[in-house]
Amino acid sequence: MSRLKLFIPVGVFLVLALVLWRGLYLDPRTLPSVLIDKPLPEFSLPIVEQSDRLVSKADLPKEPFLLNVWGSYCLPCLQENPILKAAAADGVLPIIGINYKDKTNLAQMWMDDNGSPFEFSVVDADGRLGIDLGVYGAPETFVIDGNGVIRYKHIGVIDYQSWQQEIMPAIAAVKAEARN
Repeated sequence: MSRLKLFIPVGVFLVLALVLWRGLYLDPRTLPSVLIDKPLPEFSLPIVEQSDRLVSKADLPKEPFLLNVWGSYCLPCLQENPILKAAAADGVLPIIGINYKDKTNLAQMWMDDNGSPFEFSVVDADGRLGIDLGVYGAPETFVIDGNGVIRYKHIGVIDYQSWQQEIMPAIAAVKAEARN
């Protein structure tokens, strides 16, 4: 009986070690979202640009758009900002921001200093909208169709490679679907 008591903790340790070892090789950007093909959650929140103005799901574009989760504290958000600004300037599609768990005054200063790709940016100070969207942290970007349905989720910074190989094909698919 005493040998069995020794093997139980060793066995539990080995199973736990195996699970953790396997986790080292997972790509966090491939985490699936259960919200793909589901409508955006309802919300009513102020925007960074005018804290006295509330917007809701009804105020979002009625065409495909990007929904970008960002924060003034987020260095990767600063890295992807030029790509998003270029996309907005080229009219690729509208971009709406979600300022996630940030202070509005810091978000406004960040937008003033770095430029904003957003038509507007929702203030999600307590992170409730982010929770409803399954956000792990900033930055995250969603491709939303014209009916307000989530079609694609990108976790992490958007660089030129991910823009061309992942985001643009998702946008093209949503736009093609809208034409049909």
